[in-house]
Amino acid sequence: MLRLEGVTVRFGDRAVVDAVDLEVAEHETVCVLGPSGSGKSTLLRVVAGLQQPSAGRVLLAGADQAGVPVHRRGVGLMFQDHQLFPHRDVGGNVAFGLRARGSAKPEYEERVASLLELVGLPGAQRRAVASLSGGEQQRVALARALAPSPRLLMLDEPLGQLDRGLRERLVVELQGLFSRLGTTVLAVTHDQGEAFALADRVVVMRDGRIAQAGTPLEVWQRPASEFVARFLGFENVVPATVSGGAAATPWGKVPVPAGSPEGERRLLVRPAGVVLSAAGLGCVVESRTFRGTHVALLLRPEAGPALEAECDLTAAPAVGDRVAVAFTPSEVVVLPAA
Repeated sequence: MLRLEGVTVRFGDRAVVDAVDLEVAEHETVCVLGPSGSGKSTLLRVVAGLQQPSAGRVLLAGADQAGVPVHRRGVGLMFQDHQLFPHRDVGGNVAFGLRARGSAKPEYEERVASLLELVGLPGAQRRAVASLSGGEQQRVALARALAPSPRLLMLDEPLGQLDRGLRERLVVELQGLFSRLGTTVLAVTHDQGEAFALADRVVVMRDGRIAQAGTPLEVWQRPASEFVARFLGFENVVPATVSGGAAATPWGKVPVPAGSPEGERRLLVRPAGVVLSAAGLGCVVESRTFRGTHVALLLRPEAGPALEAECDLTAAPAVGDRVAVAFTPSEVVVLPAA
């Protein structure tokens, strides 16, 4: 459905997007993830036609979009700030794109009614935009973007302004909705939880380039670099020398998965792989944080940098306790050298 070939955007001497190649298959949901300034929103604007690339091509269904204006690309756009028309009621907002393309009133009224029901706002056509909650405005914005039946729906930080509980509920609803409709979706977000819950495939960007792409499970289990690992929230990363099924690290010997590459590397140990044991690396518990399903521990080892660990609710040691930890090989990832 969508193919980007060597897309580059330069502002002066700076490449905000740098020679990006990306494909999105029909009916696939792809989330572009990255910190502020990584180029993800600029990439979305290029696909939409709101930003001209300095180099490269954008193809939709095989057709080069060079010179094709926004309203002729057949894409739907949904922004973080909703951008609803305050002088139009809900029905008028949803119908905007349909009226602009000349749909007859009975046709677009039926379409508006069905879309509002689809997004969980049945019968809301006459409601004023100002009377809506943030979550309801988000639903109206989604219905408006879906109304013209776009071949590609693009979402820019779609849930960024909502509270956490509402974001989590809407992510589940969006995932089910896109699956039922067979919508092709390209979304950008800085929220990894949102991206991993919504996407069939995640693309992590750094400094205008793709740092890693894969299924949510692939990216989570096997970060491709220290940058990706730290962006995902993993802090247990140290230099290591890998040889013979183990790695020499500042924490001592750490077992690694079979078949891991050897030599000078960086080593990631997920918090779930730092386990309390009868013998092992001695640590002092510096802090403990309740996480609902587990307790997150910050440990100060007798050697090496601080360690993050996860512990069962009933077995969590107290702050100041001395403990010993061992490492689980399945939770260790050997990364390329820095």
